[in-house]
Amino acid sequence: MNELVKSLPSPTLPGLHLPCLDTHKGWLFKWTNYLKGYQRRWFVLSNGLLSYYRTQAEMAHTCRGTIPLAKAHIEVGDTCHFVLTSGGRTYHLKATSEGECQRWVSALQQAKANATLLVHHSDDSGDETPVPQEDRALTQGALQSLATKLEDLSTCNELIGKHGAALQRSLSELEDLRGPTEGTDKVKAINERATLFRITSNAMINACRDFLDVAESHSRRWQKALHYEREQRHHLEETIEQLAKQHNSLERAWRENPTSYTGVERSQEGDASDENEEAEFFDAVEDAPSFITVTTTGNIRHKRSGSNQSMMSGGVPNDWTHNESDTSGTNQMQLRRTRRSRIPDKPNYSLNLWSIMKNCIGKDLSKIPMPVNFNEPLSMLQRLTEDLEYSELLDRAARCDSSLEQMCLVAAFSVSSYSTTVHRTAKPFNPLLGETYELDRLEEYGYRSISEQVSHHPPAAAHHVASERGWTLWQYITIDSKFRGKYISVVPLGNIHLQFHSSGNHYVWSKVTSTVHNIIVGKLWIDQSGDIDIMNTTTKDTCRLKFSPYSYFSREVPRKVTGVVEDGEGTAHYILSGTWDDKMESAKIVESSRGCGGSEGKQKTVYQTLQPKLLWKKYPLPDNAENMHYFSALALTLNEPEDGVAPTDSRLRPDQRLMEAGLWDEANIEKQRLEDHQRMERKRREAQANQALEEGQEVESYQPVWFEMRTDENTGEASCMYRGGYWEAKERQDWSHCPEIF
Repeated sequence: MNELVKSLPSPTLPGLHLPCLDTHKGWLFKWTNYLKGYQRRWFVLSNGLLSYYRTQAEMAHTCRGTIPLAKAHIEVGDTCHFVLTSGGRTYHLKATSEGECQRWVSALQQAKANATLLVHHSDDSGDETPVPQEDRALTQGALQSLATKLEDLSTCNELIGKHGAALQRSLSELEDLRGPTEGTDKVKAINERATLFRITSNAMINACRDFLDVAESHSRRWQKALHYEREQRHHLEETIEQLAKQHNSLERAWRENPTSYTGVERSQEGDASDENEEAEFFDAVEDAPSFITVTTTGNIRHKRSGSNQSMMSGGVPNDWTHNESDTSGTNQMQLRRTRRSRIPDKPNYSLNLWSIMKNCIGKDLSKIPMPVNFNEPLSMLQRLTEDLEYSELLDRAARCDSSLEQMCLVAAFSVSSYSTTVHRTAKPFNPLLGETYELDRLEEYGYRSISEQVSHHPPAAAHHVASERGWTLWQYITIDSKFRGKYISVVPLGNIHLQFHSSGNHYVWSKVTSTVHNIIVGKLWIDQSGDIDIMNTTTKDTCRLKFSPYSYFSREVPRKVTGVVEDGEGTAHYILSGTWDDKMESAKIVESSRGCGGSEGKQKTVYQTLQPKLLWKKYPLPDNAENMHYFSALALTLNEPEDGVAPTDSRLRPDQRLMEAGLWDEANIEKQRLEDHQRMERKRREAQANQALEEGQEVESYQPVWFEMRTDENTGEASCMYRGGYWEAKERQDWSHCPEIF
């Protein structure tokens, strides 16, 4: 038995085989409890871990406890005493002499410094700096340590097999015994072999634990290095793609009219003869996704991609547009209209939110007058319009031949609408009844949008967007907001509809619940939670997106969104993953199988996928955004004054305009005036309705100006849909049908 114990691997083998990680061993007294006091224990310091055993012999099979030193706190107490604390565990230790205590404290501090250095780049701080060149030695040391641990595991495995077979033979011989004397000897042999088997098994368990400790301590660092390299690769691919697009566009423009760029007269024959015969160029489709292949001669070949060849997105639109209407026969590059990029900084007004909200628990917030101090200088109609921040996703979806790939882009668009809310804890202005908001972006992005507040209690808004790039979107949304004491929940009720012109695919989905936390105390923060079910009513394709609620105790990525795209028969084709405040990716499924471990006896489905592709990436916020209500680039332009808009447009709302200018006291006075005027109008309509009832006449309810209630042909639901006429009225500047609300 003694020979076997000596042959077993120690569970505290040197970890990285580096000079800075020498092993330190010795006896110390450890505090156990008030009955037994300090007890003598054998301590081993190795690989950034301090382990202890009752005796030295226990090192082969039983470790009594281990404490990591990477984040440990070492405190030196009275004579010969010191305390070690890490991860909720505390060791009160005592050495036999002051010199021995000093040697242990020095060894522990050195081991802590080394352990901290090794895990410095694998912590969860979110730092994305690349792994330095010098860390390669550490990586090689970790790999060498893992190889050593694997050899230990192999040795233990062989010993377990050997002694297990011997134990089995002894049991078989015991069954064939003929006399009591012989039986006593056999039982003794079996006990010895069972003891050997137990010791070997314990050594195996300890070796496995050491292997896992080393692997886990380095896995995060390696994953981070891999993530960094992957991000760099995506960034490089996007940069090359944009350069190739610009190169191809400039090449085509130069061939069509070289004199406007070089000032040298050339004939078409001369232009054609000067082209590189080995280089191949194809006309680029405007705004079409593309990919790059490199030929053996070093020329970059720019090919037109089909709609299913690239799903990359997230680039900022170019600042130039190509003007095709040119009377002189030449193409000119014209700058788009310059939109504003900043608003006045938000004033630093202090106000006790709880003093106002404490009387509102359980009530509908749309019926409670609130000062502008809790608002942002945008109305709910403008917040609805802000969903179009990433309209290029729908432009690309309109060019898709595959309805499943189109579904991926539609799902990414539905998630992208929440990316602007991550820092936006202030509430938008409640629109007045009859208030409208238009956004004309035909010149830049090919769409124009009109929305109207069609009901005041409950508050409801109708929204319609028509795009020249092949899609139409409309929604009828009612907001249900309640204050629950510690948080405010905002539940949008109603569906969003999207139809693509060429394919006729009609998509329907709804929004998730938004929750603002820490109303009573702490910093306000917002979370999105719930499910979004997207249905293609034409092909019956579906996608369920799950917005995971944030939990302090969860190990999941914060703000995580996952989803599966299935066809009409329920077969999964794509996995979607990402976060609602950063990006979304899609991965094509190549194989699926049934796994185990599901809840309530259900089996989980395991998908094997290709490498994920980026669908959408959030634009960075403008400079100084923290002082401008955390508005995005689009949000900064939503309240910018426009000529010729309807007199009911949100841009003309005086209290909102005063708040944006930083005049909050004046804005509160104006807000009170507008709300009083709205209440008087409501009472007037109620009086007219009561009079009509008394006279036996038909009561006419409020009718929106630009929208009307209709039954949707595809879903059969009643929805407030655009009746038309707004843009024609704007062209004529005929606003005679608009109510006077401001």
